[in-house]
Amino acid sequence: MPVYNKLVRDRIPAIIEQAGKTFTTRILNEEEYKKELQKKAFEELEEYVQAMTDEAAIEELADVLEIVHALAACHGASIEQVEQIRVKKAEERGGFREKIFLVEVRDE
Repeated sequence: MPVYNKLVRDRIPAIIEQAGKTFTTRILNEEEYKKELQKKAFEELEEYVQAMTDEAAIEELADVLEIVHALAACHGASIEQVEQIRVKKAEERGGFREKIFLVEVRDE
């Protein structure tokens, strides 16, 4: 019997049950939830980095975005608030579209 000990999407228990399997779950407290979301963020980013096709990469980015939504709520913010901050930072510092790679900065 595989042991996972990880945060899963809300409908996973029902999907497991529909497959005729039994399982054990528990509900995390807020501190545990935040910690598990952070771990899940790294897991999903790693899966994105390992994606071999654009289609797979987009699937993994969707998972990353789902985690970002959950983390925003965990920190008491909406995704709209996070987006407002992203836009402000992009206006002040730019985005990443110009593909600029900083090699070095010399003090003169």
